[in-house]
Amino acid sequence: MEKESSFQPSVFSVSSCSIIPTVKPTVKPTMKPTMKPSSNILRNLLIQGAMLCALALPGTIARAEESVATADKPAVTAIDILLEPDATMIEHAEAVNARLRASFPEGYALDAAHRPHISMFQCFVPTADLDKVYAAANKVLANEKVTDLKLKAFKYYYLPSENIGLSGVVVEPTPELIKLQADLIAAVKPFTKKTATVAAFFTTPEHPEIHPALISYVEVFATEHAGKHFLPHVSTGIATKEYLDKMLAEPFKDFTFAPAGAAVYQLGDYGTAAKRLKALDVKP
Repeated sequence: MEKESSFQPSVFSVSSCSIIPTVKPTVKPTMKPTMKPSSNILRNLLIQGAMLCALALPGTIARAEESVATADKPAVTAIDILLEPDATMIEHAEAVNARLRASFPEGYALDAAHRPHISMFQCFVPTADLDKVYAAANKVLANEKVTDLKLKAFKYYYLPSENIGLSGVVVEPTPELIKLQADLIAAVKPFTKKTATVAAFFTTPEHPEIHPALISYVEVFATEHAGKHFLPHVSTGIATKEYLDKMLAEPFKDFTFAPAGAAVYQLGDYGTAAKRLKALDVKP
């Protein structure tokens, strides 16, 4: 369907993490569309996908080894409690991702480190309390028929950075979905910590860097990305703004899908759901 003014590619304030779109800025391209984007641009885009905020805050990239905690067992873990979509959404997301990668091969694939999902609650938890978090989340899910939720995907969006953008599918925030998020936050919040270091995130020797803006985002998730501010979405990949503008101008056929499961992931580089920690119990 046609792009709607309320969901045009927009810039969101990182300090406030508001989901209210502001006027779309004019950004002058600094590289040719065929040029491979710098790692900083890709990092900024993928952080935005997790954040639904604007361009990543400027600043140096922090390394996980700055903390005395070990990479295997940090004192605090950055987690994402999320819903895993069914085959309908996965097939749609993968089809869009393939289309985007054909247009822009430098983009990322939907793989084990970029699983299609809907983030419900991102937070910091003492690693020693992770089992308590799993139990609390499972208790909430035991009272809900999560797989019976009927969710509607109704349009594409993208977040711009220079001349490329991070694309995704916007999901309608139903009252049931908002209530589930509120219940999960209420159950898990007693075990959370206000902040953490970059050591809380998942890294690898090949990719040891974590953007500091992620810490600020996770700190305020419960207050600035929940309830009336909740904007559920499934990220689908990267392409040039020119290509994404054309894609958003195409008719979008609404489709319904349902969650197939729920899980807790450790957040990683780019703010992705990088490492599955626990599959949560959901009613069939």
